[in-house]
Amino acid sequence: MRSHHQRPHHGNYQNQQYYDQHYQPTQDSHSVILVTAGYDHTIRFWEALSGICSRTIQHPDSQVNRLCISPDKRYLAAAGNQHIRLYDINSTNPNPITSFDGHTGNVTAVGFHCEGKWMVTGSEDGTLKIWDTRAPSVQRNYDHKAPVNDVAIHPNQGELISCDQMGGIIILDLGENSCTHNLIPEEDVPLRSVTVAIDGSMLVAANNKGNCYVWKMSNTRDFTDLQPVTKFSAHNRYITRCLLSPDFKHLATCSADTTVKIWSASNYEFKLDKVLKGHQKWVWDCAFSADSAYLVT
Repeated sequence: MRSHHQRPHHGNYQNQQYYDQHYQPTQDSHSVILVTAGYDHTIRFWEALSGICSRTIQHPDSQVNRLCISPDKRYLAAAGNQHIRLYDINSTNPNPITSFDGHTGNVTAVGFHCEGKWMVTGSEDGTLKIWDTRAPSVQRNYDHKAPVNDVAIHPNQGELISCDQMGGIIILDLGENSCTHNLIPEEDVPLRSVTVAIDGSMLVAANNKGNCYVWKMSNTRDFTDLQPVTKFSAHNRYITRCLLSPDFKHLATCSADTTVKIWSASNYEFKLDKVLKGHQKWVWDCAFSADSAYLVT
């Protein structure tokens, strides 16, 4: 289990489910696929509109911290305690087809290159790792100096944006193999989540005080330039996830206050659009549909 000092403490969280959702159209017989996983050591596939569970996979080694579907919609990556398992979405095989081993702590973030050539993972062991998806080996290893809570791949596929438990944001230029930005919005306030607009125009980061920080992103001399735009208080408790919609018109924030808030994101100005209620406990994750019309929490 993830240690108490590295995750916001909310009582007996070991008995509560921690769900990750990916809600995307696929190229096979599925019109929409929804996958969830959590502390019950199972991965479940759902028919999103009917709510019927169509497939269950056992994940006995550990809880599942994060899920990610590959861009070609063929594979599901499940991040657990010290490993990442890769499953075939369109198969009935209950066993992983590949295992990525090398982290020494909980894997807290995972993402795929747009063509599926490589995968990036972040962990509480304080490292970011890049893996060749064709051969489960570590291609690059970066020391974050603190437990990693989230990582996003820039739409240009050449930069990684990650955040950590010490409140830092790091941007890595993969071409130069170097760190180009190291930001600390609030000293010693853990940053929980980062999200990048699909057109690369905006970066949003959310922290344990319920604050969101926004930067305008632009490419200058072949690297990303960041311009601070605004900071706003989204919740009065921990934010667990922030996510820009695919059309980057809205930002969703999930919180320990049991709500999800939807913010309009026009012209880098964030105004509260609606508050979604119904969860009885912490809301750990969310996912937009590909057309930005639906949100799963």
